[in-house]
Amino acid sequence: MMPPLSPAAASRARAELPETRSLAAAPAMSGADCLIEVLSRGGVRACFANPGTSELHLVAALDRHPEIRCLLTLFEGVATGAADGFARMAGTAACTLLHLGPGLANGLANLHNAMRARSPMINLVGQHPQAHLALDPPLAADIEAIARPYSGWQRTVTAVESVGADAAAAIQAACTPPGTIATLIVPADAAWNTGATPVGVVPPGRPPAPSPERVAQAAAWIRRGARTALVLGGAGLYGNGLAAAGRIARRSGAALLTPYPLARLERGGDRPYVERIPYPSDQARVRLGSFDRLLLIGCARPVAYFARPGESADLVAPGCEVLTVSSQQEDSVAALEMIADRLPPLTSQTRRSEPSPLAEPSGPITLPGVAAALAAVLPADAIVVDESMTSGRQFLAATRSCPPHDWLANTGGSIGIALPLAVGAAVACPDRRVLCLSAEGSGMFTAQALWTMARSSLDVTVLIFNNRRYGVLYAEWAQLGLGDPGTGARSLLDLNQPPLNWMGLAQSMGVPACRAESLGDLVQHLRRGLQNRGPCLVEVLL
Repeated sequence: MMPPLSPAAASRARAELPETRSLAAAPAMSGADCLIEVLSRGGVRACFANPGTSELHLVAALDRHPEIRCLLTLFEGVATGAADGFARMAGTAACTLLHLGPGLANGLANLHNAMRARSPMINLVGQHPQAHLALDPPLAADIEAIARPYSGWQRTVTAVESVGADAAAAIQAACTPPGTIATLIVPADAAWNTGATPVGVVPPGRPPAPSPERVAQAAAWIRRGARTALVLGGAGLYGNGLAAAGRIARRSGAALLTPYPLARLERGGDRPYVERIPYPSDQARVRLGSFDRLLLIGCARPVAYFARPGESADLVAPGCEVLTVSSQQEDSVAALEMIADRLPPLTSQTRRSEPSPLAEPSGPITLPGVAAALAAVLPADAIVVDESMTSGRQFLAATRSCPPHDWLANTGGSIGIALPLAVGAAVACPDRRVLCLSAEGSGMFTAQALWTMARSSLDVTVLIFNNRRYGVLYAEWAQLGLGDPGTGARSLLDLNQPPLNWMGLAQSMGVPACRAESLGDLVQHLRRGLQNRGPCLVEVLL
């Protein structure tokens, strides 16, 4: 958690801004205008909002700052998930605008995922003035208590004069690596009163450097030639971090892995191949059991999502040595580059040949066929948002040789993130196509995101896998050895009475939709969707 700016630090920050002197002589500024001005100066360029009466002065201030793109969402879980997607792809914080305690509570599930992704995000949450709270109005709530579990930093504005410093502190806290959620609670009177002064935003520092001793030990382990894997998280999965990991793998033969809950992975083309540890715990144990040493870089020790009777949740094989080279709070990119520098360079480089175009599948719908269809049509520089659940476990392997693309996934296990995440990614990268893979059950948690896609003409192609059941729960049921589910259990696991009509749902929100009846249909629909402007949805019945 970042400490608040001291008066001296706030004064220094104001002095660094060339426009501060003119502002001192400017007319008194409202708290709302000051807050949005500081957000704009701090680089915030998107606000995902579902405001109410207590936030209307902030809405008016946003109206005067067109450089911050405002997108209305019809559910707060869409706003928080979209801000997460924006942060993952832009590398900078977006903000949300939420209505009092109930609005914040509606967004918590995807705030959980964003916390796990360590996405920089600023939540602006309205609050009643203190005098009005004393009357116990219907929407009164303990917003600080609601925000605390899902905020790395939080503060309630206590006076209009502190709004500028509070906003600057929120930005600094959210954007300090590895990133966190900063929640700023803004009473309505602090927004409408005047007397606020913008301050400068202190640039966030770099993350702490990894221990040189741990780096040296990691390099020594790799040089021994034993079966070693680097388990990568955070910034080790894209950009300079991934490039350094690739150099290590090429020079040593070490494998590159990532935990199943990954935030962002660059892949395809000539990028290093990173294997995702399987979701099923038995498969994960088998895969990790093939290594004698695991080097954790920017991630925690791999564990199972859920406990099972008589089974350890630790996925690491007994006897396997594990070294945390850099924690999730430390500089993983530096750790990887330092390790790579300690290894002997390659004497020759083998240039990867260009992959041949993949054949387009045909015939009836099958999951291997769907994976082949995705591999055949995925364009260069696409962003894939994956919450396909049980339907999509073959997709990563099938798309390994595709053109360069990014892969975003659910980091916290709270379902209903795919559609909002796609919204945020599309806003962050308007020149790239977004392919959103979602199961029908998880998609229903935040189906309102389709309306935001249509309203904002976002280039998102949504692929819905409709097997009319919570397939993952059926798989877990079988793993737990509970026998055949009875009528009562099936009533809690099936989605077929009545069946969901995703085509009709999408069209009602302004998103063109179609249904794939065969693999040939699927290829055509996907190709058309990925080439045309605006959103579309393709439903696949399984």
